[in-house]
Formats: sequence, structure tokens, C-alpha cells
Amino acid sequence: MRKALYRLTEKVVNNARAKSPWILHLDTGGCNGCSIETFAALSPRYDVERFGIVSKSNPRHTDILLINGSVTRKIKTQLRRIYEQTPEPKVVIAVGSCAISKGVFHDSYNVVGPLDKIMPVDVYVYGCPPKPENIINGVIKGIEIWKNK
Repeated sequence: MRKALYRLTEKVVNNARAKSPWILHLDTGGCNGCSIETFAALSPRYDVERFGIVSKSNPRHTDILLINGSVTRKIKTQLRRIYEQTPEPKVVIAVGSCAISKGVFHDSYNVVGPLDKIMPVDVYVYGCPPKPENIINGVIKGIEIWKNK
């Protein structure tokens, strides 16, 4: 009886979570162009709340990690910790050229690598910086992946 109740509760909670994914935006370094475009995508002008997206600041309350910037030596361990603190199922979205391929910082001494060498990435949003529409499309693809996990 308890197992059946637990499964039913889990099913109801997961269905509710699918309607309202919470994202955490994290900038790991770079020129902040991607951060500006991400904040623009989260603004009332584009109204991502119509998709149920809510921006949170705690990784333990997050479903989708939206990460931009090149990964520096200083943030590498904190980035792994944030990834581990995010509950399953989780989706990681790499935003911009720096997160995908180190971008203009490819020869920098303190850049340890693209994001996919630190953690598994589910969605890539290309551009330097990407337009808010592209970021929203990437988040929508991330939501679909997240629903299937």
C-alpha cells in the first residue's frame, strides 16, 4: 500500500514539475554578453513565464541549469558542486560560444575547457552572444528533454 501511494505521489509531483520547470542561470566567466542576453530572455518582454519557466537561485530547487561563459579554473569545482546539488532529472544547457568551445578565450591560461568536459550537456545554444529567441528555443528543447528523463 505504501509503495503504491509513493508511486502515485511521485507521479503527481513529476506531472506538476513538468508544467513549471525552474532554471538556474550561472555565468562562469567571459565578457557577460551571454548573461545580458539571458537576462533579456528572462525579462517581461519575452515573457518566458508563459512556458512555466521560473528563475531560481538555489541549485537544490532547480530543474534546468542554464550555464554561459568559459569555465575557469576558479569556478570549476563550484560548478561541479552545483551540478551535483541539482536534483534528478536535470538538464544542462550551454549558452554561447564560450561555454561550447571556449570562444575568444580558447588560448587563455586560466580556462580549463568547454562545459561538456566538466559535466554532461544536453542542449547547446550557439552564438556570440546568442539572441534571446535562441536562448528561449534552447530552454524549450531542454524542457522536452527534461520531460523525457
